[in-house]
Amino acid sequence: MTALEQQGIDAKKASRILMTAGTSVKNEALKAIADALIERSAEWLEANATDMENAEKNGISAAMLDRLKLTPESIKGIADGVREVMALPDPTAVADKTVTRPNGLLIMRKRVPLGVIAIIFEARPNVTVDAAALCLKSGNVCILRGGKEAINSNRAAVTIMQDALAKAGLPKECISLVQDTSHETANELMHMDKYVDVLIPRGGAGLIRSVAKNASIPVIRTGEGVCHIYIDKEADLDMGAKILYNSKCSRPSVCNAVECLVVHKDVAESFLEKALPLLQMKNVELRCDNKTIGAAENICGVEYAALGKILPAVAEDWDTEYDDYKLAIKTVDSYEAAVEFITEHSTGHSEAIITNNYFTAQRFLNEIDAAAVYVNASTRFTDGGEFGLGAEIGISTQKLHARGPMGLEELTSCKYVVYGDGQIR
Repeated sequence: MTALEQQGIDAKKASRILMTAGTSVKNEALKAIADALIERSAEWLEANATDMENAEKNGISAAMLDRLKLTPESIKGIADGVREVMALPDPTAVADKTVTRPNGLLIMRKRVPLGVIAIIFEARPNVTVDAAALCLKSGNVCILRGGKEAINSNRAAVTIMQDALAKAGLPKECISLVQDTSHETANELMHMDKYVDVLIPRGGAGLIRSVAKNASIPVIRTGEGVCHIYIDKEADLDMGAKILYNSKCSRPSVCNAVECLVVHKDVAESFLEKALPLLQMKNVELRCDNKTIGAAENICGVEYAALGKILPAVAEDWDTEYDDYKLAIKTVDSYEAAVEFITEHSTGHSEAIITNNYFTAQRFLNEIDAAAVYVNASTRFTDGGEFGLGAEIGISTQKLHARGPMGLEELTSCKYVVYGDGQIR
């Protein structure tokens, strides 16, 4: 028996206990976790400093370093997020549908935990706590498998949380970490369908596609974020420039950051004159189609182009999630062409239109198939906290069984409870 198989057995045992734990017990555990993260923050920061040092030595990109880094302020925010989850309604506490049939049967539909959830993610130690808190509140046991870049941070966080679980009277196996970050262990985890009920990958497109292709466990795909902003010919260009800057530059390493600007030819040059100087402040690299590369060079200047910051777009750029200060730019001749282009290249995460035309906006909302569709707002709002769900375990880009930010309810299934007094059929 492998170490991971034993971990699966222990998780399954813990699941039988956690699924019947009441809301007050789970909330007590969450409070203990939040308090412990603050009280032992120095321990977590020390482990994170080791990860940061190793990552810098290994040449990890600035965007990935941003994901990896912890600060006292970010730890406070993570702990506050746990408390927010604690304050949310427990989806498993009540029946969400009740009907009395003509034969007298009382049929109730209850939300129930999925069971054991395995989560494979990359260098984001905050995910370790967010995922654990959501799973705990919804009655699910979680097996966490983070990337090697954050292994010390993740070990520290899970140790802190397991100690808090024991203090609250729950099995420490309700939250566990895969200690081996090798590909072989990840592959083993993907095939532990005897012990794991659902597998959720969080990370880049390569990770998500690999898990979806190879796993024998049901997978919920999350986070593939080739997001677009379309600047319509009737857009408020100043507003559009600010929205584009926010969507690209506020945090380019996250899945709701925009990766491709689609702009109507009638306003392309006017819009670029307003937007590109903002993007230049962050040294955003532009991947331009033939219709915009000349305008970009004129607006940004020859020095910017000489630095390699303005490049001709190639086919791969339309399907690339950069997670960096890079932006593809596509010019289209019509609204219809914009929708066609976005439909072809979208990953179904978040898409936005900037327009003052109500009817065009409604068409976009109806015709674009994505988890979140925006009118005159930044794609960066696709987030469980911003949507009022508390933390989220990921942004589902599929249609079954959840779509969009996955909060507590999305981490449950249902069962029917039937009361009778002798009815037969």
